[in-house]
Amino acid sequence: MEAKIIYQFCKFLIGKHSEQIKSIISAPDTLLHYPIHIEFAELLDYDVNLGYLIYSEPDESLGWFDRGACQAQRVILDVEEQGNFKELVHVRINISDPIFMENPEACPSIGKIRVKHRGKLLTLKGTVTRTGSIKMIEGERYYECRKCKFRFVVIPEFETGNSIRLPSFCGSEREQSCEGTSFQFVEGSIACHDYQEIKIQESTQVLSVGSIPRSIAVVLKDDLVDIVKAGDDVIVTGVLTAKWSSDMKDVRCDLDPVFVANHVRRTNELKADIDVPDDIVQKFEQFWTDFKDTPLKGRNAILQGICPQIFGLFTVKLAVALTLIGGVQHVDACGTKVRGDSHLLLVGDPGTGKSQFMKFAAKLSNRSVMTTGLGSTSAGLTVTAVKDGGEWMLEAGALVLADGGICCIDEFDSMREHDRATIHEAMEQQTISVAKAGLVTTLSTRTIVFGATNAKGQYDPTKTLSVNTTLSGPLLSRFDIVLVLLDTKNPEWDAIVSSHILAEQGESETGRSDEDLSTVWPLPMLQRYIHYVKGHFRPVLTKEAEGIISSYYQLQRRTATENAARTTVRMLESLIRLAQAHARLMFRNEVTRLDATAAILCIESSMTTSAIVDSVGNALHSNFAENPDQEYAKQEKLILERLKSDSLDEFRYINSQEG
Repeated sequence: MEAKIIYQFCKFLIGKHSEQIKSIISAPDTLLHYPIHIEFAELLDYDVNLGYLIYSEPDESLGWFDRGACQAQRVILDVEEQGNFKELVHVRINISDPIFMENPEACPSIGKIRVKHRGKLLTLKGTVTRTGSIKMIEGERYYECRKCKFRFVVIPEFETGNSIRLPSFCGSEREQSCEGTSFQFVEGSIACHDYQEIKIQESTQVLSVGSIPRSIAVVLKDDLVDIVKAGDDVIVTGVLTAKWSSDMKDVRCDLDPVFVANHVRRTNELKADIDVPDDIVQKFEQFWTDFKDTPLKGRNAILQGICPQIFGLFTVKLAVALTLIGGVQHVDACGTKVRGDSHLLLVGDPGTGKSQFMKFAAKLSNRSVMTTGLGSTSAGLTVTAVKDGGEWMLEAGALVLADGGICCIDEFDSMREHDRATIHEAMEQQTISVAKAGLVTTLSTRTIVFGATNAKGQYDPTKTLSVNTTLSGPLLSRFDIVLVLLDTKNPEWDAIVSSHILAEQGESETGRSDEDLSTVWPLPMLQRYIHYVKGHFRPVLTKEAEGIISSYYQLQRRTATENAARTTVRMLESLIRLAQAHARLMFRNEVTRLDATAAILCIESSMTTSAIVDSVGNALHSNFAENPDQEYAKQEKLILERLKSDSLDEFRYINSQEG
């Protein structure tokens, strides 16, 4: 049976994967480990028996498949007559077919792994939370019978701490059986393997409320070591086994589940969750063609899809959209980076919908981590040093796990002062420098920070934001937009909101269609739109936009004496980022006067003490205008006049000083 399976698999490789075999043969280094990647669905189509065998008995069959790969090399070498035979070849089975991925038996969640799954080929999804150091492990070795000199291979038992168990008698297949019981080790016959242990944890997005995410240790060998890092989303195919925990006196000996990986696939770069087909892109283009004459009406149609259960709050919805889309990262010739991700802080009274926006933003992002300030420590946000088996390891915290996505921190004011200080570097430089337990390193945190906090007591508009929120100036300056939502008792507004909430209760969700984008943008379409504009557009500032942003920044520097913490150079960078994000939102590759003005209006909403546009008003009561383009024309005129008059006053002042 064994010889038949090896022959069948060799035939399959020569027929379907001859190019992979040829590239391995032509490689110069014979000591490297070479993988052969095979799709499980393709193997199943070729031979159902081979597919079933690899699923039900992976331990034995994977070894046979490796030998089949070696045999395929010899067959192709006989034909090609050039290249080197490689002994260290490993067959890697990739399971990516949606039918298998949705099967709870073949692809269970980490928390639902049970004894029945032991010894089967499984596929697990999760996030890498810990990566161990790369070690060397002893593999197969040769022994010789002292009586008949027969040599045989012995594979250490992984379950019992890689211990060797010799056979009870000699297994030589001669006419007369040897039956020798004394064996000696053949010097220099040990094969060593690279070995690394990582820990993967269930993704919090797929968990039901109240569930604690479970994790499992995963063993990587040979060519699989060091291909993932903490924070990566992975799909691992392998075999579930168990390892004896260390035997100590008077302590019960347990079996720890361990997953021995055969194939590892990173899903960070693939962005497999958000797929934007060509017909959807055409819909986006058609949408903007329809709103060519009234672009802001089109923009508002998109914004109404953000958190539709909350009435109004136009300013907040615009801020959330611009934060999620973000600007373009700028890298100069020296390699210095200016971040492209924006950060948003909502400050407001209870019941103003801060947490609702946060949860919706987490849904819109393809990668998100939600936490609260009360339950977050500096180690939990950044990285933790953990001792595992006498060795120190770094375990990724919330900001590292959210790399490339969004980190939502509710109750921001509940965090201790020391814990708040740890995220300064993560927000501006987008890295976390660690020096813990002898591990000195820098980790990447390219994440959007979305914070929400209540004001300290009754919000006092005459005092600065720093006094009202008890947040330090350096931390506030790192947020691009800080929106203050004050619950002033407005009877007209309360009547409109209550009627909207009651109407929402009576409306059925089934009535909404995905087709007409001019009226409603459903969540999946919003996700695709944000993902597409972030990847497709890299807006460039026009001279006019540059002039407006520069004038506004200079005006704020002159007037903002009380709120000096917010008007640093970071404010200028924030204006550029928001203008670029608005251009992306408007489906453009150029930052125009409209984008620069929209960015100024966003910043104005967060300027409580030094606003130059009085008509902005309370962000909580900002509603969607019926004719946004006409409304914008008034605001633009007001801003430009103010900027122009201030520039003129400054020019006169300088002349008088020189005179």
